[in-house]
Amino acid sequence: MNILIVGGGGREHAIAAAVARSRKDPSIYAVMSKKNPGIAALCEDFLLEKETNVEKVVEFAVSKNIEIAVMGPEAPLAVGLVDALEDAGIGVVGPRKAVAQIEFDKAWARNFMKGSNIAGCPKFGVFTEKAPMDAFIDELGNVAVKPAGLTGGKGVKVMGDQLPDLAAAKEYAGSLLEGDSVVVEENLIGEEFTLQAFVDGENLAYMPTVQDHKRAFENDLGPNTGGMGSYNEAGGILPFLVEDDVVQARAIMKDTVKALREVTGAGYKGALYGQFMITKDGPKVIEFNARFGDPEAMNVLPLLETDYVDVLSAIATGTLDKLDVKFSNKATVCKYAVPAGYPDNPTKDREVIVGDIGDALLFYSSVYEKDGKVYTTGSRAVAVVGMADSIKEAEIKAQNALENINGDLHSRRDIGTSDLIQKRIDHMKEIRAN
Repeated sequence: MNILIVGGGGREHAIAAAVARSRKDPSIYAVMSKKNPGIAALCEDFLLEKETNVEKVVEFAVSKNIEIAVMGPEAPLAVGLVDALEDAGIGVVGPRKAVAQIEFDKAWARNFMKGSNIAGCPKFGVFTEKAPMDAFIDELGNVAVKPAGLTGGKGVKVMGDQLPDLAAAKEYAGSLLEGDSVVVEENLIGEEFTLQAFVDGENLAYMPTVQDHKRAFENDLGPNTGGMGSYNEAGGILPFLVEDDVVQARAIMKDTVKALREVTGAGYKGALYGQFMITKDGPKVIEFNARFGDPEAMNVLPLLETDYVDVLSAIATGTLDKLDVKFSNKATVCKYAVPAGYPDNPTKDREVIVGDIGDALLFYSSVYEKDGKVYTTGSRAVAVVGMADSIKEAEIKAQNALENINGDLHSRRDIGTSDLIQKRIDHMKEIRAN
């Protein structure tokens, strides 16, 4: 089977690696804006082109007799690449534009949740004018402020964190009004977790829960990033969650998939990413993403025991219910190495040298290759994943691997450590007790 991977980051390297493990011996092709050396090494051929250039991507896919295209990042979804590929007769693992709105239009997503009576929707308002928005901020008192459009995970700001008070919240929200609508919602208190699922339009196959770490520095300090690393627990349920939390989150995902078909007329196909906050009232939806998380894809895809090509085929043909999708009972810890100064003032064009990383997995992200050497671009560079029977062992493997990657790089040592996880557990105990 000829499979096309769209995108050139760490998430897409993890997708390519999972396809390459298939017993079906697929031929892998890719479209990426910069040459990711990890993906390129697994490919028969690749096109260096913006993933949003719909015409060029479709032309390449047709010329290579692609049978299934797998969508990586969100931007191609927003420009209708899936629609164009399907119209050209190519099976696609990724949602059509009308359905992908659940990610690229946060105002639409909240109104959709409310209109479809999806559980876990926080109090929110969508605004295009400052006066009613300021009044709503005063009414809620503790808010999260979100631009309606795509921001690469960096546009959301919350009070008590990036916004010290109501005045700061109003100022930031006002600055976003130029050219975009703004979503203001209650600031959810609890612990974040990610639940992802393979979806074929109707059926869902759930993946292990993962916790991402957005803040740039240790102890969850500093600016938001695309994600500095993540971990999952053996058995699929994070240490601070209880089984009912996951049951409720799965029900929300299932109801969302059903409602998307009813509202848009198109079935959701691909990986659906639910970002949840577990609160005293159960799981609340922070947002949905219409694709795998990055880094979360790097936690779950290496654990996939079912042949990934079979999973992709089942998604594309709507037969996921006929497939037993299994994940190995292991813990993983993923840690990113990023350019020094990331995300606000990152260094660029610095060489990345990968030494002996033991049996950890390596995923290249926003790098480029020149004369056989790998260089940074200013965004997240490389990720390592330790896999073991416990989070503790997986963290040691990941950290040892990071120590052997050299360059002008920064990383968080605390992701997956017992101290940080215990803080999460204690925090949730306190919230549940109240």
